[in-house]
Amino acid sequence: MPAPSADLSLLLRVRPRQLMLLALLDTQRNLGRAAAAMNISQPAATKLLLQLEDALDERLFERLARGMEPTAYGEVLIRYAKRVLTDFGGAREEMQALRSGLHGALRIGSVPGAVPELLTPALIEYRRRHPQVAVSVVVETSDVMLAQLGRGDVDLMLGRLTDGHSAEEFSCIPLLDELQVVVVGAGHPVLERASVTLEDMAQWSWVLQPPGSPQRVRFEAALREAGIHARLNITETASTIVTTALLEASDMAAVMPASLAAHYARLGVLRVLPLELPVRVPPVCLITRVDRALAPVAIHFRRLLAGEA
Repeated sequence: MPAPSADLSLLLRVRPRQLMLLALLDTQRNLGRAAAAMNISQPAATKLLLQLEDALDERLFERLARGMEPTAYGEVLIRYAKRVLTDFGGAREEMQALRSGLHGALRIGSVPGAVPELLTPALIEYRRRHPQVAVSVVVETSDVMLAQLGRGDVDLMLGRLTDGHSAEEFSCIPLLDELQVVVVGAGHPVLERASVTLEDMAQWSWVLQPPGSPQRVRFEAALREAGIHARLNITETASTIVTTALLEASDMAAVMPASLAAHYARLGVLRVLPLELPVRVPPVCLITRVDRALAPVAIHFRRLLAGEA
């Protein structure tokens, strides 16, 4: 829907340098440092900010003795400024890709558990069909990835909606629902036992995802439901590489999606314990932003991914 004429008139008064200044002020919280980062004088930066505040008829920053703090209005416009700058950077990447003979850039986010069964086969086929697309993949937990998707740092993601995010913001298509399992290194002493329980494993150190991740929340709930209240010795990381390295080199344990655990078991790196883990997490979804249309390169990957699933 076209923007009202009043908004268009106001938008014409907003300059890219002002948006850049807002983004820098959000990180620097100091007008002098922000001006230096833009290679302009502090009076020039002050003028840019005052002109923007005058155009919007709102105070965007509070001038304090030791810096500047955004007002509620400033925080709204800072988010807009960052989206504009991120979108422009993405457009420049696609233009550079076209100049170098490619046909665009695709930025994918994924939780570790989606890599073996969803991302890998879809990405291999996508690269076969579209070898001229520049593809980058970021692997993180769902909460971190949703923030990146919201900022426009990735085009789409494989993960789960977490608390504070709703279907009004994101489109979520379920693709993979799988069990969580307990894994240890191939030489772990517990493998010598005929049977093992969750209570047995409480004595060992654990590698777990950071607090707030769906897997961690449900694992801790499972411990409480099993009557296990012992304080676990926990190392926190969202990195699968760190997790597997720690399991290989120690007697620690971890929780993994079944497909990811099976991948490392085939490589002889880890072993899955014959332990029924009462941990169910929501299915891995293909998540995109509702308010932002996908570029053609992302649309083709979404179709292929849904087909693979």
